[in-house]
Amino acid sequence: MHPILRTVLQRLGLGVLTLFIVSLVIFSLIEMLPGNFAKRILGQAATPETVAAFEKEIGLDKPPVERYVSWIGDVVTGEFGNSFTSRVGYQRKVADLIVPRLKNTLFLASMTAAVAVPLALMLGILAALYRNSWFDRVVNSATLTTISMPEFFMAYILMLFLAVNWQLFPSLASVDHDTPLWERIYRCTLPALTLTLVIVAHMMRMTRAAIINLLASPYIEMARLKGISKSRVILHHALPNAWAPIVNVIAFNLAYLIVGVVVVEAVFTYPGIGQLMVDAVRTKDMPVVQACALIFAATYILLNLLADIISIATNPRLLHPR
Repeated sequence: MHPILRTVLQRLGLGVLTLFIVSLVIFSLIEMLPGNFAKRILGQAATPETVAAFEKEIGLDKPPVERYVSWIGDVVTGEFGNSFTSRVGYQRKVADLIVPRLKNTLFLASMTAAVAVPLALMLGILAALYRNSWFDRVVNSATLTTISMPEFFMAYILMLFLAVNWQLFPSLASVDHDTPLWERIYRCTLPALTLTLVIVAHMMRMTRAAIINLLASPYIEMARLKGISKSRVILHHALPNAWAPIVNVIAFNLAYLIVGVVVVEAVFTYPGIGQLMVDAVRTKDMPVVQACALIFAATYILLNLLADIISIATNPRLLHPR
């Protein structure tokens, strides 16, 4: 079997196994959450008989192992079950709750990536091109500062200056499916800017480090001896061979845009899947929490798997096995 195909299949198998283990961890942790969902919904004055009847209705009377097998079996078929809270008035599928919120999160992530990835690559290339210059020092200091700041602190700083003091953007990113595109972009500017400042630092520093490491290679020295300009050496010789680590860190940060938006969405009350998960934890809506956590894990695993495949495909030693 071709080494690339064998490695891809190994990565796929490992990804499926990891997702299975993550599902076990998610289910176990949710089971250990304090409090009783039925009593929370029915109130503390509910009788034990009423609580038992409600638990039977939503399936909480079954053993945890049986509930896990039933849940994971439904997930495999694309069914996440019904929300617990919706049963009070009417049944509503978890998928119906997640799909519009996931679209909002993907929009915010796409908006951030469209700005962050080109900006990080440009800053990384320029920092490598003008290594040890004032530009390199300023960019490294700025990115180190943004890496050191927690997301919620960065969000509040931007909110203070850009929304409260200067009133350039709204402090709350409240959108719905009827919001026009440009209005949606305007309202999402602050959360997107927060995420951009957080992830640009990692991608920029990896791009800079990968290019600088390659500048000492013999073929780079040969290109310089031929009189090729420094910018052309970096763009046409160093950058294509530095794609493997750069793609990995880009994939990692794109996964973070989906997985790590919980804090940013909570700060700006953005109606994404992260905010949905926070609300579901607060109400102990276990099917919604399990579905959101599993989607986060699957997204992270999938993007890192794609990064591994791209890295393998761009490795000449694997493309031309002996």
